Amino acid sequence: MRYWTIAVFLSLLLIFSCSSIKTNNLQQLVDLKIPRRSEIKNIHFFPQEAYQCGPAVLSMALVWSGVQVTPDTVAPAVFTPSLQGSLQSAIIGATRRHGRVAYPISNLNEMIQELAAGYPVIVFQNLGLSWLPVWHYSLVIGYDLTDNLIILHSGKLARKHLSLSTFQRTWARGNHWGLLVLRPNILPVTAEEDLYISAVIGLERAQRWREALKSYLTALNKWPDNYTAHIGLGNCYYAMGDLKEAEVIFRGITLHFPNEGPAFNNLAQVLLDQGKFDEALDNINKAIRIEGPLIEQYQKTLKEIQIKKNTEVMSNN
Repeated sequence: MRYWTIAVFLSLLLIFSCSSIKTNNLQQLVDLKIPRRSEIKNIHFFPQEAYQCGPAVLSMALVWSGVQVTPDTVAPAVFTPSLQGSLQSAIIGATRRHGRVAYPISNLNEMIQELAAGYPVIVFQNLGLSWLPVWHYSLVIGYDLTDNLIILHSGKLARKHLSLSTFQRTWARGNHWGLLVLRPNILPVTAEEDLYISAVIGLERAQRWREALKSYLTALNKWPDNYTAHIGLGNCYYAMGDLKEAEVIFRGITLHFPNEGPAFNNLAQVLLDQGKFDEALDNINKAIRIEGPLIEQYQKTLKEIQIKKNTEVMSNN
């Protein structure tokens, strides 16, 4: 459906980068209403082969989420031989292609809360120095605030214990990049509305329609007035060939968001595909009257409706 309109896009970090970020205050972690110690037990451990920390860590996260993979099956999509490593964008892309929500985590406070909820976090570290980096992915599976420890599956070590201060330094050198790999029906406990919707859009763009649909429903359960999630839901039904349900969704959007041209445009497209030419014309004209930055797209939809309607009239004469 070439007329889909998406309002929010996920910005990806495409290269390994390092910057200095203020570390979290330990007292803030202590003040959180969470257990002082938590460890996720049911995570299969894949020991890392040479330069293969990315595939190993992603495989652990995917298997935990219910996707049966191994580092060998994941590596072709994740590992870049010329870099002897894995780009963050590749890990995000592979997560989406496996039908999982790739949700970013960027500070220790968020990470600890997700771990307390039972969700492991992929992190990117520099185990070397700023001028002599040793880039590395680990899977954080737990913490101990009493002993100031972080627990990781890292390299060839399962349940590696690292002091919180050391972890903070190595993670800060990796720009505090972290990632949750979640099933579509799970909402991060620290979820921010725009970030989560952007993560679901990534699933839609990967053409994982059923998982994206479930994720949009998860989002709407939390944020029922999110326009982008409603549009995405209609798009997914359309892509799956369920025109009737797509029509219901887009009709509802036009009622609740009467000043949004894309909703009328998409409804017109669905009606056109069902041969409802007059209704399609009515709705696309509403979109055109609203105008906005997508006016040229609306004009294209109008032209398509007119051509198909004229063709239908001529064939019946």
